[in-house]
Amino acid sequence: MDRPPARTFAAPRAIRPADGLLAAVTAVAVLAGTARFGGRLDAAGALPLALWLGLLLLARRRWPLAVLLLSVQAVIVFRTSGLTDIGWVWPVSVAYAALAADDRPGRPGLPWAAGVGLTELAFAAAWEVPTAGTGPREALASLGAEALWLALLLAAATAYRNRLRWRAELDARLLREARERDLEAGRRIAEARLEIARELHDVVGHTLTVVGLQLRVATESLDDSPAEARAALAAAQEVRTAAVRDLRALVHVLRAPGESPSPVEPAAGIPELAALVDRMRAPGLAIDLETIGDPAALPAPVSLAVHRVVQEALTNTVRHSGASRAEVAVRSEGGRVEVTVTDDGRAAPALADTAGHGIRGMAERVHALGGELTAGAHGDHGGWLVRAVLPVPGFPA
Repeated sequence: MDRPPARTFAAPRAIRPADGLLAAVTAVAVLAGTARFGGRLDAAGALPLALWLGLLLLARRRWPLAVLLLSVQAVIVFRTSGLTDIGWVWPVSVAYAALAADDRPGRPGLPWAAGVGLTELAFAAAWEVPTAGTGPREALASLGAEALWLALLLAAATAYRNRLRWRAELDARLLREARERDLEAGRRIAEARLEIARELHDVVGHTLTVVGLQLRVATESLDDSPAEARAALAAAQEVRTAAVRDLRALVHVLRAPGESPSPVEPAAGIPELAALVDRMRAPGLAIDLETIGDPAALPAPVSLAVHRVVQEALTNTVRHSGASRAEVAVRSEGGRVEVTVTDDGRAAPALADTAGHGIRGMAERVHALGGELTAGAHGDHGGWLVRAVLPVPGFPA
């Protein structure tokens, strides 16, 4: 037979030292106030009232309204029964302040505290004159002082509550700003990583392709044409030196995280396209370059993007297409720059079916500058086309 699950009971909450101290101070203050204002101090009146009002404050954090209502009820019972003859509002000062300062959602403490206080004062006024035999002047003076003390209590509690709200709003705003800074830093880091990944892909991929191409030329011409072999090796060395310089710039960014997240751009642009095309030429691959317009007037980011598009397109041509001829055209006119790279090779499945890192990197560069890029098969007899159009604000139309 299965036993029923054991019941668990939550451990009672421990009394905070501050609450215990406040309860003790309240009890002593009620007795001292009664003595100060000429009231009776006896074991059947002021003493149990003071102890009861102090003990109730131990629950003020959890049930502030109930504590205030029970405290006011105790004062009314002790006053109307003749057990004590001093005080209406001031013995319950802490309970009023605790309720008025309650800032938890869904707990309108201040209106409740004001309503209970006015009700208690109204009852006191109705009871003082006809029952206790107090004259109107004495009753007005006594209850006026009680009302003034209630107003001061509520004002102080409201100021404290507003300060708590201000601190909470300030903390929330600081936390929100910190999160926004973290998001912005994460976004900038992601952009920097993406930029570095593009640069590494373009520099390393292009360098390995050109070096491999020149080494193949050197190997094929080493016996028959040593001069051509030496020229090919010199071209490979030149490309390697440029790649090392570009990689050092990228490594500098990675080793200096406190600096700007944007990598230092290598010195490349449209004016360097002629040297790029010369390096990519090889036996069996003819490359023509046509430049229209004034490339020197273009902004550096646009010029670099054009250079990288041509570089990656020609690298793909050498690697994948088996083309015998390629054409590069750059036109700077009409407030935009248009670059096209075409070849007569075959469209490799890896390029035709999915966009690799190279095509994705070209598209990201172009889109970041507000341009468009297309890449795909070209012509009825095979071939590949890469076309990018980049707007140039302020460039003459």
